[in-house]
Amino acid sequence: MNREEIMKILPHRDDMLLLDDVQNREGTAVGHYTVRGDEFFLRGHFPGNPIVPGVILCEILAQSACVLMQDALNGGKLPVYTGLNRVKFRSPVRPGDTVETQCRILRVKHPFYFAEGSVTVGGRVCVSAEFSFAVTGE
Repeated sequence: MNREEIMKILPHRDDMLLLDDVQNREGTAVGHYTVRGDEFFLRGHFPGNPIVPGVILCEILAQSACVLMQDALNGGKLPVYTGLNRVKFRSPVRPGDTVETQCRILRVKHPFYFAEGSVTVGGRVCVSAEFSFAVTGE
């Protein structure tokens, strides 16, 4: 899926849509985002040494997992984070890097989805985490 197709699933727009593409590969969401360097979250994090904040990397991870939940995200329903567990930040992500996410849903207990995933750059693990969502809305 490209950005236009992703926007049919996710409500995120403009600066908060943090995926260039994502695919469902046999139950694993694989997404990509290239850090351009002009993103709002890099302006002060850190001057002269820009590093993507960990919370943004977790958001990229969550957005990519939503492709696996797309059937539940219709009619104005929204995925919202309910938990982050066992988060490990292992390596920084900088402008020019293309991150790759790999996520899978571990279990579902409606309206909750429990997942795990990782963010890598060039095969180097940057973040790993377990996380959960609730599907809310109409």
